[in-house]
Amino acid sequence: MTIIDEPRRTHGYEDLPRLMGLMTGDEKHGPAATSTLDVLWVLYDRVLRVDPERRDDPQRDRFLLSKGHGPMAYYAVLAAKGFVPVDWLPDFGAYDSPLGHHPDRTLVPGAEIGSGSLGHGLPLAVGTALGLRAQGLHRPRVWVLIGDAELDEGSNHEAIAFAGPAGLERLHTVVIDNASASHARPGGIAARFEAAGWSAVTVDGRDHEALYAAFTTTHPGRPHVVVARVEPKNA
Repeated sequence: MTIIDEPRRTHGYEDLPRLMGLMTGDEKHGPAATSTLDVLWVLYDRVLRVDPERRDDPQRDRFLLSKGHGPMAYYAVLAAKGFVPVDWLPDFGAYDSPLGHHPDRTLVPGAEIGSGSLGHGLPLAVGTALGLRAQGLHRPRVWVLIGDAELDEGSNHEAIAFAGPAGLERLHTVVIDNASASHARPGGIAARFEAAGWSAVTVDGRDHEALYAAFTTTHPGRPHVVVARVEPKNA
């Protein structure tokens, strides 16, 4: 399919269930997708400085979806905000569809990284924040969304340990906590980040106002993490 650059009609939060319902097929990873829906909506609707017409603007915010093995909510939000055409959604996962089971940054307008393998997104976000700083681009913020199970990966702990002392205050991480981690201490995710010098807030991952307040909390000189608690994956 060809990427279309013409303006597309945008949709509201109430349209998301219908948009997600257009995506069918095997390997949907439904719980992984729905756990991120409210976080993604609040970010794209109220926080991120990025839009379809300026998706290549050097001053845009960067959003990195590390939790890419269940991307249906991500695709639905991108469609709702006009990044991708709604008529792409029913072909989700098809051989010739741009919307794969893992997002591909070369095929999905607005996607900053290809993702899905656990543990890659946060290190990439650290590198992105460092790169923007080196270029003298101090306005863009870097956001990365990870799952709590990704904290079982050592690459994330190295990124956490580095980002705090490096003072990467333009770096923001959202951890979706659906109790699927094997080794992370229950209730201890925020403490892990705080021990490395991060600002940390834990909120209800379905409460839009709480999410917005957490996303916009000031944290001078420190990276910021929001732990968004949702219903347990296997409940």
